[in-house]
Amino acid sequence: MAPGTIFWMQIEFLGSGGAIATPVPGMMDQLNVKARTLGVPYSRFGPCLYVHGPELLIDTPEEARLALDRAGIMHVPNCLYSHWHPDHVLGRRIFELNRNWGHWPDTPFCTQVYLPQQVAVDAREHQGLYETLAFHQSKGLVKIHELRDGDVFTLNGVTVQPFRLAQDYAYGLLLREHQTRVLVVPDELFEWRPPEFVRKVELAVLPSGIFETNPRTGKRRIPEHHPIFESEATFRQTLAIVEQIQPRRVIFTHIEAIDMVDHDELLMLAEELTASGRYGEVMFAWDTLRVTC
Repeated sequence: MAPGTIFWMQIEFLGSGGAIATPVPGMMDQLNVKARTLGVPYSRFGPCLYVHGPELLIDTPEEARLALDRAGIMHVPNCLYSHWHPDHVLGRRIFELNRNWGHWPDTPFCTQVYLPQQVAVDAREHQGLYETLAFHQSKGLVKIHELRDGDVFTLNGVTVQPFRLAQDYAYGLLLREHQTRVLVVPDELFEWRPPEFVRKVELAVLPSGIFETNPRTGKRRIPEHHPIFESEATFRQTLAIVEQIQPRRVIFTHIEAIDMVDHDELLMLAEELTASGRYGEVMFAWDTLRVTC
């Protein structure tokens, strides 16, 4: 690249689903049948993003291999884990693809894997994450970078600042390129109060939260005293967080199959929320969506 070239981050939603991706095996309701028969944008892989520019993959759900193949991404230079939950880590076998299986001697590609402080601790206790990464590191397929809270690192001119959320096993990220700031919170907004340094970002990528009511009719879907509300943010609470952040644009992702809200309904809801003038420009992600920051 020529000196002085300006790079623009692009975020690609490899998987816009949540802990329960869409379609759900065996479910024959309208949402799941539509997803099964029509595919994208109605179907959703588990939660993962790829940020072009810093070439950073955020999280590896079970469908990570399929998502990367669909996006035409052969190798992942950098990967960061936001937290240890299964829907965000169980696709970590993708790093085996760094082997050059058709040649000998093998010169593998090496992915730089970043673990924020608490994620590194939890990786040693949950899901066998650290054991798997350490094995891959012994084969030259990855290099593990354990971060301390407050650490900031730079990838291709983009600074990456992980920070703890209220659920302090989970992290959000602030990405900076020139004057552009992008907030990415892959999951776990429950009880979070946005700090000043993430306010008025150009783009906020946030989990949608639980749709306890139909988002357009207001009809209740989940009983008011369901225990899920003791640990999960609702969509209404997520909207209140957006009002605090005041982003220019917001894209909601981590959309659960069990919420039973399909792509067409979300498109209409995004138009209504944008027209309200309270949240900036609103979108709901779908798999393969790619936006310039």
